[in-house]
Amino acid sequence: MMKVAMTIAGSDSIGGAGIQADLKTFYALGVHGTSAITAVTAQNTAAVEGAYYLPPEFVGQQIEAVAKDVPVAAVKTGMLASADIVREVARRVKLHGLDANLVVDPVLVSTSGHLLLDNDAVDVVKHELIPLALVITPNIPEAEVLSGKKIKDIENMKEAAYLLHKLGARNVLVKGGHANAVDVLFDGTEYRIYQPEVRVPGSFHGTGCTLSAAIAAELAKGGNLVTAVEKAKSYVTGCIKNHLHLGQGAFMIKH
Repeated sequence: MMKVAMTIAGSDSIGGAGIQADLKTFYALGVHGTSAITAVTAQNTAAVEGAYYLPPEFVGQQIEAVAKDVPVAAVKTGMLASADIVREVARRVKLHGLDANLVVDPVLVSTSGHLLLDNDAVDVVKHELIPLALVITPNIPEAEVLSGKKIKDIENMKEAAYLLHKLGARNVLVKGGHANAVDVLFDGTEYRIYQPEVRVPGSFHGTGCTLSAAIAAELAKGGNLVTAVEKAKSYVTGCIKNHLHLGQGAFMIKH
């Protein structure tokens, strides 16, 4: 029986990140993708030009409709937009027992620099959503905001991962991105350091969404977290190698 994964995130009109990237990733990795849309954005490869937040209760209704009908094996969150949406998502995750394989990508800012999470929602993410997560996947700027720790090197990444683990996340994956391309995974005891498989110059649209969705897909299929992260990173590497330059801004990765 095909496994089911859910993405709770925003819609990306250019199709490279958000819900669209997540569903493409689920399909590519052999799981059935379901979704709860938190916001609709008007964006392209160069900028986010606008965003409309859906009512929190309707976000919750989408989660409810899926969860009461099919067995959801893994969930990832992306753009949650507002404090009230974060609270509603956390409430529904607990209500339906969706936290066993919950991947939280704490999306704060888009690649082009647009704020994707209201400032007053950061504390709600820290105290209500992160404690439910099997793993959180912040990039360096997000890890700095959430941990209060300035990150300049791998040791700082480890320190930030430790601080984020103390917030309640069972595992923390701090992504180096294109700053140093090294990722650090911490399970509360052991640090795993992942060196980059490929270095491609330029800015890429949707890598963070795709990585967290790929981790969720692998977890849905029954993999353990370490294996899921390794397979997800390999998948994203392939997407980057086969990138597309369709617009005037960041490269689009090829799912």
